[in-house]
Amino acid sequence: MAAAALAPAQGANLEIGSFKGRSTICIARVCKHYQLGHVIAVDPHTSPAPTDPDLCGEQSSFGEFEQNIRNAGVADYVEAKRHYSHEVGTDWNKPIRFLWIDGDHTYEGAKYDVDAFRRFLAPGAVLAMHDVLGTHYGSLRTFVEEVLDSPEFGPAGFCGSIGWAQYRPKEGRSVRYAIERRLLAIPARRMIPIAQSGRGLVGWNKLWYKIWRPLAPHGPVNPRRFWGSLIYRG
Repeated sequence: MAAAALAPAQGANLEIGSFKGRSTICIARVCKHYQLGHVIAVDPHTSPAPTDPDLCGEQSSFGEFEQNIRNAGVADYVEAKRHYSHEVGTDWNKPIRFLWIDGDHTYEGAKYDVDAFRRFLAPGAVLAMHDVLGTHYGSLRTFVEEVLDSPEFGPAGFCGSIGWAQYRPKEGRSVRYAIERRLLAIPARRMIPIAQSGRGLVGWNKLWYKIWRPLAPHGPVNPRRFWGSLIYRG
């Protein structure tokens, strides 16, 4: 919510992966309060899906999604697209101010979502991804290699299992931001083999996880400091 509210850029608010609407509601409430436009919520709402929670026999999460956003009073601020992200990405042509990625957690799926929509990020936009500091191999590897290793991004960080970075293509190569991103990437990169093994947090995996995850700062975001890091003058 802080990233959606404070991203200092003009453009669309795009969510990849909505499920039953929890994150959609959070982003839409911010957009409604600050008049930041709609949330474009992309999710096919199908089941079963390899990386989605089980719907216990239901064929779609869309009914609950619609009910939840209505109950939250934000239905008028949500534009739902019942498509896969690759279907939306084919025709996408709008600048993006805030990009929330929480869809396909496989490496191929997460990498596609970053690659397809990164080129539409407006300078100053914020990209945020879920499950990038844990045992989801695809999201973790994608955030490290396609975001933290990329000179197109400036300020970056973790909050819980969420990773975020601000799109600053003209400043990302600076020594300051290159060092900041590299320091974040070191412990996260060490966790990639743990996630890739598929064995979960047992044995040596659990030990190395407990060593490396605390070395990636991932505490709560201080909104004032967060805003200070995002100030962008182009």
